[in-house]
Order: sequence, then C-alpha cells, then structure tokens
Amino acid sequence: MTDDERETQHLPAPSLWPIGFALGVACILVGLVISVPALIVGAIIALVFGFLWVRDLFVQHPVTSATDMAAAPATAPAVTEADLGSNVDRATFLSLATIGVGGLIGAAATLPPLGFAVLPSFMGEGVKTHDVDLGPISNFPENEYVIATYLENPDAGEVSRRTAFIRNNGRTEDGIPSFTAIYSRCVHLGCPVQPNGPIDEQAKKEVNGIELRPVLAASFGCPCHGGLYDSEGNRSAGPPVRSLDRFEFSIKDGNLILGRVFSVGNVDGTGAKARITKYYKAYPGVHVDGVEKWLYPIPTPGSTG
Repeated sequence: MTDDERETQHLPAPSLWPIGFALGVACILVGLVISVPALIVGAIIALVFGFLWVRDLFVQHPVTSATDMAAAPATAPAVTEADLGSNVDRATFLSLATIGVGGLIGAAATLPPLGFAVLPSFMGEGVKTHDVDLGPISNFPENEYVIATYLENPDAGEVSRRTAFIRNNGRTEDGIPSFTAIYSRCVHLGCPVQPNGPIDEQAKKEVNGIELRPVLAASFGCPCHGGLYDSEGNRSAGPPVRSLDRFEFSIKDGNLILGRVFSVGNVDGTGAKARITKYYKAYPGVHVDGVEKWLYPIPTPGSTG
C-alpha cells in the first residue's frame, strides 16, 4: 500500500470561536473595572462565541481516506453518525473534558481574588450608618457653621466617633428648613479635614454626649496633603478628586437628625439655594463625575437636590 493509499483523517479547519470567546472574557474583566456596559458587551460576546465553540465540538466530522474521496461518486450517500466509529466520540469527549477541567481550574484560581478586589466597589461603603439626633435646631445659629462631634454608635465606643460641619441655612422658598451637613473626611485619602477659621471655644455646648462648637469657617483644609475646599465643600486646590461628602438630614420634633453619608460631584450655589449633584457613598480617591469616573467602578447616581 502506497502512501497515497493510506487512510488519512480529515480534521476540521482551525476555528476562530476560541479567540472570540477569549476576547469576550477579556471584555468582562475590563468591564468589571471600567463600566457596566462594557461588562454586558463582553458577556454577550463570550456567550455567543462560547456557544459556537461548543457546537463546533459536537458536530461530528467523518473519517475518510484520500482514495475513497477520489473514488466516491458525487451522489454518494452522506456518512451517518453510526459509520463514524468510536474514535470521533472519544476525541470529542477528551476535548470537552479538557476544556471543562481547565475552566474549573481557571475559575477556582481567578474568581476568589477577583471577588475580593472588585466586589466591595459595588457594595457601597460597607459600614452601616446610624441616624444621630443632634438636638434642637436652635442649637445651630443661621448662616454659621457648628462643629458637631458625636458617637455614631455608642455601643461601639470611640471607634464610631464622627465629626460633621453643620450650617443652618434658614429656610428655602417653600419654607422648608435647610442645612449644610458636611462630613469631615477628606475625599483624597480620608484624613480629617479642619475648618479654616477661629473656633469659639467659649460657646461650646455638650448635650447628650454631643459636642457643639461654633466656628467661622471660610473654607476647609486637609493638613495631610494640602487639600483645600471652599465653604460649600467644593474642591479648590490640592489632590482631592471631588467635593466633600455630606450627610442626609431630617427634622423630627424640632430636632436635627443626621442620616447616611453620600458623595457629592459638585455644588452649584450656596446655602439653601445650592444644587447638589448627589451619588451613593464612594471611597476616597474615586471620581464620581467627569471623564475620570470611567476609570473606576461606577458609583450608582442618586438624585439631584
């Protein structure tokens, strides 16, 4: 038997489906860091090319010899699955088993560190915020800042001590009490921000464990890295990437109640007429608006008020 007469197995041509699947997985990983739309596009690409790849593996390719191919008439019946023998089934099984085992190993090695690295960014601040009663609104003179120091969770002790800069803005045009409640942590790296102005220690009050000290704050500054904010908390200079975070607030029985902390993109206007671009709490150093926000997991936008 000559070489030409030897039976040869005709394998399918190389497929592009694995390459497309790999590109889809890469888009998913990039989307986890950059944006949800990129993640969705990557998932669609991976699913489509993965389906085509698996389907290609299940399609049985007939084994014929070169002599049979040359001698077979054009009207020869198609080779059925029963004619293929067990070799193709065994090859398909080994291919699928190799892909499956490789996928399990890859998932076991990739998913845990990926979860630790990415998941916290989509789970919010991670620290529960307790509502705090700061007492009657009469403790806060109009158009003046007051430094409020308190324990957010008395059961946790000093570790829950917080500082807020509170200003009574009077009332809005609708007659609703308006307050500016700024969180004291710098949005660069979380250092404590200080008011730039004299503190009236003589007028200090302490009620129910809450310390209130009036201050003439023309601006706010971070002593760690030189971050500077104006009187509304907007970034003026230095490395901070956005405005200072703020507290939600409410008025109950004439008392000022601080709620959860939220992040601020920018504040237009002052006092009761200010318009705040509000986002859910983001970590220090994370952009919440502008082009740079695409470099970070996207904080979910809230309402503007």
